[in-house]
Amino acid sequence: MLKRSSTSKTTTKCSHCNKESALISKSLSLCLECIRYDFEKVKPLVQEAHRKARLPFDLPPYPPQSKTGVPCHLCLNECRLSEGQKSYCGLRLAIGDKLAGATTERGNVSWYHDPLPTNCVADWVCPGGTGAGYPDFAYQPGPEYGHKNLAVFYQACSFDCLFCQNWHYRIAATKTKRISPSELAEAVDELTSCICYFGGDPSPQLPHALRASRLAITKSKGRILRICWETNGTMHPALLKQAAALSLESGGCIKFDLKTWNENLHIALCGISNKRTLENFHFLADYAKTRPVPPFLVASTLLIPGYIDQQEVSNIATFIASLDPNIPYALLAFHPDFLMTDLPTTSRQHAERCLKAAKEAGLHRVRIGNIHLLRNEYRSDWV
Repeated sequence: MLKRSSTSKTTTKCSHCNKESALISKSLSLCLECIRYDFEKVKPLVQEAHRKARLPFDLPPYPPQSKTGVPCHLCLNECRLSEGQKSYCGLRLAIGDKLAGATTERGNVSWYHDPLPTNCVADWVCPGGTGAGYPDFAYQPGPEYGHKNLAVFYQACSFDCLFCQNWHYRIAATKTKRISPSELAEAVDELTSCICYFGGDPSPQLPHALRASRLAITKSKGRILRICWETNGTMHPALLKQAAALSLESGGCIKFDLKTWNENLHIALCGISNKRTLENFHFLADYAKTRPVPPFLVASTLLIPGYIDQQEVSNIATFIASLDPNIPYALLAFHPDFLMTDLPTTSRQHAERCLKAAKEAGLHRVRIGNIHLLRNEYRSDWV
């Protein structure tokens, strides 16, 4: 992987139009304009980029779709596996007419305790970070100092993001002991006021998380225990309803990572369509209106230089505002990681322009997150 400092002048040439820029990642070798407006011609290059990204981890290059295989319906990929085939997330293997691997009772998961207030993407609006919803959903009228979050990391994902900030789970997943929901629930103690499921993504293992949540809530009966999710939103709608009910009742939130608006760009960056994500977010917007405090639904977008520009942010924000202008939206500064280490961090100018675009689209609650990563240096070719 190529690493460079914020002052590097390294450039990459687009494999399609020959444009040269410091904002084209070698992992794709494609510029934003070619992805947006000439996708069918560059699609083979996109597919090859994701094949290469997944090969070292023994993951299928695309969701298997065997006509006579065993189906899995947990996420949008709807894998159908023939004998010996592995699911796109890498969690399941077809053996005969059954799926082996991670199940509702055995999850590929790790966890740790995080003192509150923590660096959660929703900490600026959630009970743990602000006391929102006190006294029904928060222990204090302000940040919950003295309490902690149980951060639960599910080591698999339904996407293949070339910029993944937590890509190391692909290595750890092969070495992790499978954990039962009851073992996970036992990690909740009297100072735990919230559980946050993230990853990877909880979507491919959502039945396990739902079971663990119910056990933990039963164990903690009579006191506050919020159930929260950070997700790409690709789970089956029936499972999403169950997750939403737990969060609504407990005072928790569901944070969707809306990575792009343009579907072609989403496929280029993440390997998979964003249609299910947007549909599920739309579905949850009605839930959000039933409990405005603390906020139930939160959105975020990572500002990847060269790929996530004002146009993407404006379109995402317009979509959110059309559902409810009070839904909180965080614009996150990008840190070069995984296969996109050859891009710079997000510039302050870029972040501020995107913030302005989101507000002009009609959103009332927008902020820039990860501000410690923002690059103050301005270069016209590093927007």
